[in-house]
Amino acid sequence: MFAVCRTEELPPGESARIVADVPIAVFNADGEYYAVDDTCTHQDASLSEGFLEGCFVECPLHAAFFDLRTGQPTCLPAKRPVRTHAVTVDNGVIYVDVTPRRTAGQDAALEQESVA
Repeated sequence: MFAVCRTEELPPGESARIVADVPIAVFNADGEYYAVDDTCTHQDASLSEGFLEGCFVECPLHAAFFDLRTGQPTCLPAKRPVRTHAVTVDNGVIYVDVTPRRTAGQDAALEQESVA
């Protein structure tokens, strides 16, 4: 687990960027905390600099949207999901498990990518 910051340091609608093995973006979406790999899968852009709309982040470079709950892109130009990470809040501190979680959609996308 990686300590990100205290909850009051990440207000609703804001994001933070941490660097573990890979950069990770942490978001406060109306009091719910989410973490995804910070790099857009379409092109190298920082999602932590994107625009948060509910549980979705818009890439600041080409306007691809990603669902923070699953990592799945919701529109082009992104086609591949970003990895998600478990977030825990303990005693007012936000922690991110830097070991990525995968959803069924992410496994299928990665499998398809390895075949191509």
